[in-house]
Amino acid sequence: MQRTAVVTGASSGIGAATARALASAGYRVVLAARRAARLHELAASITASGGSAEARPLDVADREATAEFAASLERCDVLVNVAGGAFGTEEVGQAEPADWRRMFEVNVLGTLHMTQALLGLLRATNDGTVVVLTSTASFTNYEGGGGYSAAKHAQHALAETLRLEVCGQDLRVIEIAPGMVHTEEFSLNRYRGDQERAAGVYEGVEQPLKAEDVADTVLWAVTRPRHVNVDLLVVRPVAQAAQHKVHRTHGKDA
Repeated sequence: MQRTAVVTGASSGIGAATARALASAGYRVVLAARRAARLHELAASITASGGSAEARPLDVADREATAEFAASLERCDVLVNVAGGAFGTEEVGQAEPADWRRMFEVNVLGTLHMTQALLGLLRATNDGTVVVLTSTASFTNYEGGGGYSAAKHAQHALAETLRLEVCGQDLRVIEIAPGMVHTEEFSLNRYRGDQERAAGVYEGVEQPLKAEDVADTVLWAVTRPRHVNVDLLVVRPVAQAAQHKVHRTHGKDA
C-alpha cells in the first residue's frame, strides 16, 4: 500500500515544497492548510506531475477540526508539522499579547493537535514518523523575537518530550530547525505586510535558504532507514554562522 504523508502549512513556502518533495518520492500526500484555493492548486499541480495529492482545508489551531480530519484518514505514515509563523517584532515591553497567543496557537497547539489526532494511525504502521519544523529560534533568543522564540522553544520541548515518551514504540520523532529561509510570506507576515522591512531581512545575503532546501532536508531525514532517527537537524545558509552572525555583501550589517 502506498505510504501516506500529511503536511500542514502546505498552501505555501516550506509546506508546499515539502509536499512536492514527498510526492516526488512516491508518497500519497494529504495537504492541510487554511487556504483552500491554494491547496487545490497545489494538489492539481502534483497530480499533473504524476504524483498523488489530496487537498484538505484545515485550521490546525482548531482542535475539533483536527480530530475530524484524522478520523477521515485510513492511513498516516508521516506527519510533517510545518504550519506556524511569526507575527510582530515588538520588544517584550511593547509586545501585543494577541500576537503571542496567535503564535502559540499555530506553532505549538497546532502541532499538539495534529500529533495527538494522528498518533494512533502513526503507531499502527509500526514505522511512523513525526516531523516537527521548529527554527534556530527554538534555542536562541534575540531582541524583538520574544514571542516567536518562546513558541519555538515550546515546540522544541514538545518534540523532545514526545521522543522520550514513545521510545520503544517504533515511532520516530524528528525535529528540523532552519535558520534564515527566504520564502514569500514569512517575513512579510512578521512585519505586518511591510514589503520594504521584509525585504531588508535578506538584504545583501547572496544565498539564503529556499523552501526547497528545507523540504529536501525533511525528505532526507524521513527516508533514512527505519532504525535511524534524526533527533535534531539544524540547517542554515553558509552566510549565516549564527542567529546574530550573517555575512552580507552590502546593506544591513554589511
